[in-house]
Amino acid sequence: MPISSSPYAAFAALLASCGHSVSPAELHGLLLGRSCAGAGFEIDPWLVDAAELLGGEPQDRVRQALIGLQEMVKNELSAHDVTVVLLLPSDEAPLSERAVALGQWCQGFLGGFGLTARDSALSGEAMEVLQDLSAIAQVQNALEESEDGESDYMEVMEYLRVAPLLLFSECAQPVAPAVKPSLH
Repeated sequence: MPISSSPYAAFAALLASCGHSVSPAELHGLLLGRSCAGAGFEIDPWLVDAAELLGGEPQDRVRQALIGLQEMVKNELSAHDVTVVLLLPSDEAPLSERAVALGQWCQGFLGGFGLTARDSALSGEAMEVLQDLSAIAQVQNALEESEDGESDYMEVMEYLRVAPLLLFSECAQPVAPAVKPSLH
């Protein structure tokens, strides 16, 4: 199976053809981070944040891809059986390329979460997840092309499919409206 047939490769090619040097992994991380922090799923604020990362207003094809990415994340986080699919290079890509993208995804997630996070204190567990993501963002040079490296990468991937859900469940709950006093 050629690597270019992956959604990641197709999105990377689209971004590059429009002059953007941002990786799809970082964009997806940004989107998921802001969503988990409680940004909601409105298209316009997402496009504003994406444009800032892209360094300018996205062209129509990129804009449509970003809207599609938003819909995918919204569907994933709104489903009863919540599963997160990370936008990363396919398993056929070299481990070094996948590790770099993994670091970019974590950087994007942390950036998106930081843009959106409310002032309320996070639980110790949530803080630990953010610290883990920060450490994983630095992993790109630590994984070696070996069976152990592949195993380590897969463990990190499994963690990243679940860890953001803790932050989403803690931070993205709608704020309860203030109770209005009755005028009886």
